[in-house]
Amino acid sequence: MLEALVCPVTHATLHYDAAKQELVSRAAGLAFPIRDGIPIMLVGEARQIKAD
Repeated sequence: MLEALVCPVTHATLHYDAAKQELVSRAAGLAFPIRDGIPIMLVGEARQIKAD
């Protein structure tokens, strides 16, 4: 199902971080949380990540 989800900001693919339970958009520099198995795809709920 992950293949169907894209970043709501850039429409780029997301990467699943199992350890942090997040979907990461490297293009937007955001990590979207997964709570109770449900991805929260709201920009206001995402945390900023630094670019590598």
